[in-house]
Amino acid sequence: MITLALSKGRIFEETLPLLKAAGIEVLEDPEKSRKLILTTNQPDVRVLVVRATDVPTYVQYGGADLGITGRDTLLEHGSEGLYQPLDLQIARCRISVAVRSDFDYPSAVKKGSRLTVATKYVAISRDFFAAKGVHVDLIKLYGSMELAPLVGMADAIVDLVSTGNTLKANHLVEVEHIMDISSRLVVNQAALKLKQAPIRKIIDAFASAIGK
Repeated sequence: MITLALSKGRIFEETLPLLKAAGIEVLEDPEKSRKLILTTNQPDVRVLVVRATDVPTYVQYGGADLGITGRDTLLEHGSEGLYQPLDLQIARCRISVAVRSDFDYPSAVKKGSRLTVATKYVAISRDFFAAKGVHVDLIKLYGSMELAPLVGMADAIVDLVSTGNTLKANHLVEVEHIMDISSRLVVNQAALKLKQAPIRKIIDAFASAIGK
């Protein structure tokens, strides 16, 4: 049995064509089913529906043989013990710094200055501002990041940006681009040794589908 860990939403939807290229079709819609283990048209392949941030953990500890997760999750939560054969080039977005439109960001990030930043990307934010020589007080939030500058809780936010419409709607502006994000295929290294042929077949099918 080959087990693939996926999260609901955009990554799941954009993975379906890649699975189809590998001859795999998921038989249930995770948005309509309460099941956390979904069957496929291949009796020896199943899909686990887990939180995006948990995908690397399931793969690392053998709960799943493979998984698909964002580069942001791998950087933030670590990718120790995971083989990352492919950037699947799906669920593309970026991590950026945003502030209120009336906030003087250039003055606030002069070397040696101090900034309060709200984010769920604590490790990424710390590394980014440390490289600029800026001291940051980090406030960890899990959602509605845009509120923090509006209520005076933080000077800036570090968050995923796709279209930028949510920022505009809340009178925030993107002031620095930290990195581009896309989703990666991750594989449990022990599973790759034990189930090499079926896992390699999936990796090769994904690679062909994205033109690599």
